Amino acid sequence: MIDIKALRANPEMYKTGLARRGVGSEVIDQLLANDEQRRELMTKEQTLRAESSAFSKRIGKASPEERPALIEQNRALSDQVEALKAQVAAFEATQQDILATLPNLAHPDVPDGGEDDAVQLFTFGTKPAFDFDVKDHVELGTALGILDIERAVKVAGSRFAFLLGDAVWLEFALVGHAMSVIESYGHKPAIPPVLSRAESLFGSGFLPGGREQIYHINDDDLYLVGTAEAPLAGMFADEILNPEDLPLRMGGFSTCFRREAGTYGKDMGGLFRVHQFDKVEMFSWVLPEDSWDEHVRLRDIQVEILEGLGLHGQVVDIAVGDLGDPAARKYDLECWLPGQNRYRELTSTSNCTDYQARRLGIRYRKEDGSTEILHTLNGTACAVGRTIIAILETHQRADGTVVLPDALAARMGKEALVPTT
Repeated sequence: MIDIKALRANPEMYKTGLARRGVGSEVIDQLLANDEQRRELMTKEQTLRAESSAFSKRIGKASPEERPALIEQNRALSDQVEALKAQVAAFEATQQDILATLPNLAHPDVPDGGEDDAVQLFTFGTKPAFDFDVKDHVELGTALGILDIERAVKVAGSRFAFLLGDAVWLEFALVGHAMSVIESYGHKPAIPPVLSRAESLFGSGFLPGGREQIYHINDDDLYLVGTAEAPLAGMFADEILNPEDLPLRMGGFSTCFRREAGTYGKDMGGLFRVHQFDKVEMFSWVLPEDSWDEHVRLRDIQVEILEGLGLHGQVVDIAVGDLGDPAARKYDLECWLPGQNRYRELTSTSNCTDYQARRLGIRYRKEDGSTEILHTLNGTACAVGRTIIAILETHQRADGTVVLPDALAARMGKEALVPTT
């Protein structure tokens, strides 16, 4: 959520910045007009409340003859105070409704454009070359006996999969590898709840705008999370952190659930776009002046993890029209998938600046005793399903064998996955 005080102080900057994200200036004008009326009514309410308090004191000192008239006047004042209080509440609700729909201000260096306008920053790893016809991960996984799509569809419908045998151990190895790397960089391992109240999802920016992508359990009014980012973001809601404890870093492992609404017919039949998947997510709470350095730090950890798996990819700076509402800047790490003959996103990292922390009420105590909103960042350490795709397709051999990178071979106790037929 953006800072209404900062908006009030510099409306033109916010109009220009939010226009890049598709927000018309009339929305800002409406918000400012509402805010001005709200503050005027608050002033009137406070003035009348002070008058009512003064009347109460006069009543206590008044003679029996004077008291009835004073009581009646004070009753009228109290009624006006309550009426103004209700009006202030209505304007406050309107303000919060508008603020809830506004995205974060993008960093000035974020590229213009939309989904197809991301800018490549650099590449990593060596692009694989093959002297045989490559297979995609579904062909490879089926032949290896580690992937069963058809029976998962029978059980749960489209966009689900059974991971079997070595695929299970491969997942555990990937999670262990990612957790080991991020823990070495100070991210404390965590397993958060995968059910969340609406407050954490709102605070992290997944509500109200992303409601169509979230599974809701009506009887309990709980939501299945689409990433560990949401429960981790809400972990310190309404708390004041000590600056000496910052930066605070965690790495959450969770099963994730996404409805994938609006993607019918896209990436069907494999592991790339499924309703249920597992993921390791880094999360950082930092001082405002440190968040841009932290963003690069998270990106570099992601590169290290993927390079350590022998994968080739590119880091791209996501264009402003493709940013999620909380993000001020986002880097995607796209790996080369030979079975698709193109780069696809495996991980991403976003600096959400003060957007999430403001919605969640997460602050830190300054030296002068005052408090300030801190900054939050997130970055995927390992999206398990997509990483399995990249490993199978990148490290395949002509005979259908998949050679495991050293980091996983050591954990799995074998050097390759071998077809069962």
